[in-house]
Amino acid sequence: MIDRIARRAFAGALPLLLLAGCASLSPPAAVDRPTAARPYHAAIDFTGRLSVRYQGPRNEEALHGGFLWSQTPSSTKVSLLSPLGQTIAVIDVTPDGATLTENGQTLRSASDVDDLTAQTLGWPLPVAGLREWLQGFALDAGGRRFVATPAASEVTTKDGWRIRYANWQDDASSKVQYRPKRIDLARLTEQAGDVSIRIVIDSWQAH
Repeated sequence: MIDRIARRAFAGALPLLLLAGCASLSPPAAVDRPTAARPYHAAIDFTGRLSVRYQGPRNEEALHGGFLWSQTPSSTKVSLLSPLGQTIAVIDVTPDGATLTENGQTLRSASDVDDLTAQTLGWPLPVAGLREWLQGFALDAGGRRFVATPAASEVTTKDGWRIRYANWQDDASSKVQYRPKRIDLARLTEQAGDVSIRIVIDSWQAH
C-alpha cells in the first residue's frame, strides 16, 4: 500500500488542472485517409498522464499524475509520477516475475504483475493488458481479437475491464488513420469497488 505521504503527493497536487486537461481533449474531425492496418509494436515507449478513482478503506480516493512506460518483447517497465514529476513507484516485469518499488519503501515481488499492483497500490493497474490496450488492441470477453478504431471504440475484456477509446491522435508517421490518445478503463472489483482509470498518451516512440 502506498504510504500516506506518497499517496497525498500523488493525489493532491494540481488535480483540477489534470482533470481539466483530460476533459478538454476532443476527437479530431473525420478526414479521408488511406485505410491501413495499424501495426502492433512489441517494443515501444509511452509518456502520459493518468487519473484514478476507486473506493478506499473509508472514502472514494482520487489519484492524479503521470507515467513513463517502456516495453520490449519480454519486459515492461512503468514509472508512476506525481503531478510535479517525482517518481512514486516503479514496476518492472520480466519473464521471471514482477517487482514494484515505492518511493522509500521495500521492493515487493510477485509472479503476476496485476495481482502485485492491486495488493501494493490499493487499486488495480492492469499492466499485462495495457501492453496491447495502449496501442488499441485487446481480446474481448469471448476471446476474439479487437482492434479499436474511431468507429469501433469500446470493448469489454474477458477479465471484466470496460475499455473506451475516447479520443484519437493523427499518426503522421504512417498511413494509419489514428492512434489512441485517451483511454478510459472501468471495472467493478471486490477490493476497491468501482475503479475508473483515465489514461492520456502524450507521446510514443516505437523501436
